Amino acid sequence: MGKITGFKEFERKDRVYRPAEERVKHFREFVVPLPEDELKIQGARCMDCGIPYCHTGCPVNNIIPDWNDLVYRDDFKGASEVLHSTNNFPEFTGRICPAPCEAACTLNIDDVPVTIKSIECAIVDRAWAEGWIEPVVPDHRTGKAVAVVGSGPAGLAAAQQLARAGHEVDVYEKNARMGGLLRYGIPDFKMEKDLIDRRVSQMQTEGVSFYGGMHIGVNKPVQDLIDNYDAVVLAGGAEQPRDLPVPGRDLDGVHFAMDFLPQQNRRVGNEPLNVQKEILAKECDVIVIGGGDTGSDCIGTSFRQGARSVTQLEIMPKPPEKEDKGLTWPHWPMKMRTSSSQAEGAVRDFSVVTTGIRGENGRVVAIECARCEGPEKGFEIIPGTEFELKADLVLLAMGFTNPILEGMIKDLQLELDPRNNILANTEDYKASVDKVFACGDMRRGQSLVVWAIREGRQCARSVDEFLMGETLLPR
Repeated sequence: MGKITGFKEFERKDRVYRPAEERVKHFREFVVPLPEDELKIQGARCMDCGIPYCHTGCPVNNIIPDWNDLVYRDDFKGASEVLHSTNNFPEFTGRICPAPCEAACTLNIDDVPVTIKSIECAIVDRAWAEGWIEPVVPDHRTGKAVAVVGSGPAGLAAAQQLARAGHEVDVYEKNARMGGLLRYGIPDFKMEKDLIDRRVSQMQTEGVSFYGGMHIGVNKPVQDLIDNYDAVVLAGGAEQPRDLPVPGRDLDGVHFAMDFLPQQNRRVGNEPLNVQKEILAKECDVIVIGGGDTGSDCIGTSFRQGARSVTQLEIMPKPPEKEDKGLTWPHWPMKMRTSSSQAEGAVRDFSVVTTGIRGENGRVVAIECARCEGPEKGFEIIPGTEFELKADLVLLAMGFTNPILEGMIKDLQLELDPRNNILANTEDYKASVDKVFACGDMRRGQSLVVWAIREGRQCARSVDEFLMGETLLPR
């Protein structure tokens, strides 16, 4: 390491957010990057660990100590090369990954991990600004053709790796533009969409063809792909939302989060909404049911649309303010976290179960709730704790159960795992139908962008080996 004692000499510093009262007025990114001199100091904090647990904390196994050291030595170009050796899209993960690598950092034992995510983002942003990131065009073509269904992070990673191996790659996306949930789920204030467009342009130069508005199994038969390609990669995500089966669920004003969020992303992207009814939080008392990232995205979007108030309800108990490092490190700990959106003024409540939704004239006016026990007691309602919350808009953000089965998956008669995901292992990613592969959330269930990139890369290696009998693509 360039600075063996750096972790003892320098304090942890990280990026900061622009003030909430300023950032809620727009949908642009609001994270303030660290100055380059400070980045070098933060890179110097990386210890010469005997075992760098950050490697295993990171699903794509980023070679984190190496590029930390290169940043400290002011070799950002070298750091970019190391970073891209394991991660196709570090500008995505540097913005929206929760950074399990930092939880696994040895310095996190003392609650001062290296600012890995910020350094990662700075490396790739500098690389784009300097023109160091160029298309990697293969010097030979294999004559093999691969169809990739879905243009989220798993599909994009698989497509880029396969194109660089010399295959002809066509990506099919049901939406008009590429990116999957990166474009239509993640709000622009967390990740602006020109980042996706820039990568798509790079991949087109590398030989990838993109087809928007192609919903496989709906407006294009999946059998066409089976008949016309040497391999098919299914990377369509896990889009079946978990519903709330309570009285009043069908009232006007009660919507899934993924009916709400894509509308705003399309507004920002100047796309037609193509919906029968607009969903807007302006001057509404908004209730968000679900305490995860999707719920936070609903909060931030609601405030920017002009919501009167936002309350987020979570059925799980309130987590501890601080984890027990002796029990959790280097694994991802369960502890109280506050997202940037939650910090913008949301009221949060825990151990709350929704028992009903009350309406007037067909529209929601309130939700009926009660306190509940924890999961060990089956979330049993505590008698006498019933209460009601005023609501003009209720957003259901309780996660996703599995891929959409109707259409493509049922048409192929694919075998499913016990959770109704496509059955395929992490050794070869092969589905139960010949020359069909599955990766990302469609295979593993809802997860993180960094897991999707990992699976797309590993799936591409398996496809390349299937087509050629051998492969040089990394796992």
